[in-house]
Amino acid sequence: MLHPFKPRRDGDDRKPEDRLEEAVGLARAIQLTIAHAEVVRVPRIRPATLFGKGVIERYRELAEALEVDVVIVNGALSPVQQRNLEEQLHAKVIDRTALILEIFGERARTHEGRLQVELAALSYQRSRLVRSWTHLERQRGGFGFLGGPGERQIEIDRRLIGNRITKLKRELDTVRRTRGLHRAARKRVPYPVVALVGYTNAGKSTLFNRLTRAQVFAENLLFATLDPTMRTVDLPSGLQIILSDTVGFISQLPTDLIAAFRASLEEVSEADILLHVRDASHPETAAQKRDVEAILGDLGLGEAESKPIEVLNKIDLLDDDGRTAVFHRARRDEDAIPISAKTGEGCDDLLESIDRRLGQKRPVLKFNLDLADGAALAWLYTHGDVLEREDDDRQAHVSVALDSADAARFEHHFDVRPA
Repeated sequence: MLHPFKPRRDGDDRKPEDRLEEAVGLARAIQLTIAHAEVVRVPRIRPATLFGKGVIERYRELAEALEVDVVIVNGALSPVQQRNLEEQLHAKVIDRTALILEIFGERARTHEGRLQVELAALSYQRSRLVRSWTHLERQRGGFGFLGGPGERQIEIDRRLIGNRITKLKRELDTVRRTRGLHRAARKRVPYPVVALVGYTNAGKSTLFNRLTRAQVFAENLLFATLDPTMRTVDLPSGLQIILSDTVGFISQLPTDLIAAFRASLEEVSEADILLHVRDASHPETAAQKRDVEAILGDLGLGEAESKPIEVLNKIDLLDDDGRTAVFHRARRDEDAIPISAKTGEGCDDLLESIDRRLGQKRPVLKFNLDLADGAALAWLYTHGDVLEREDDDRQAHVSVALDSADAARFEHHFDVRPA
């Protein structure tokens, strides 16, 4: 594993050692054994090979000594650089994009997820020199960037790849239309949608399982979740919401992958509230936050109507000083909620925060009810947020924040209309 680092590169304030560690985590997420990992300083980028002759010679000897099968370069390689490095290192060479696509190829479970990953993989391959396309006939997961047992090399030209991409885009358009119909159906019984977003391995799926009592796959792995999952959750006020778990983001996410997953991420764009789940125990949590915000900006969500609720997760891993800092931050910002999805600490506070935020979004309606109609009054207090009430001799004049679904149920059940 090699992480090329050009000193004083603009716009990147993360330590190269941290980027290397993240790349090692990506490789281990698909059970690769890391024989050697190193930050390689590149004072001058060589267009043909990226690295200089001396560096390549040293790593060729190291690769032979360690019997390395695959060399992973944690950066973007041009097709020419990839080919020349393979010839000179005498090993398979893949870059960061291929590694991430390999992970996604193994993890996607739903039909939509597989379509999206295949589209991203083919878009990537089309930009390369035509090599091999192995994903249709293989015995392992992934997309064949790493090679694997039982695989057959199938030579394919750009025309066939282009035809397949066109077909995949048509299928994904159908998926997008189906999702649109599902969203329209939900709006007819409009439960608010709350979407979890955040850096990969920040604990989104663990939080999803905690709040919904579901059994979504949640492990201490990068990209443990690829396929979106939705469940209902009851808030303290009695309001039901739909909670959506989404794919995690990562720095330098391939643009082809962002484009391919746009159909899934439309759920994020349609959400009433975003929960930005952060790993508060990670030393690079601030940089991870910036990466997530940049990707949300690429998706057109950078200027949302209301800012996300920041969920400062994994406080169970913090020492006393760390916990003090996180809780001090939360006292200054009511939209920052410290929690531990693993232990459940702070999850009730999170649900109450979602409740408050949705209450601010609910329209305020005014009803004039007979004082004797205790059932209707009790229903409003249970399902809405009563903001004002004035009683005269005969009626209660109630102003209540009530979402449209509950308002429709109230009007139908009690045969009353807003004043």
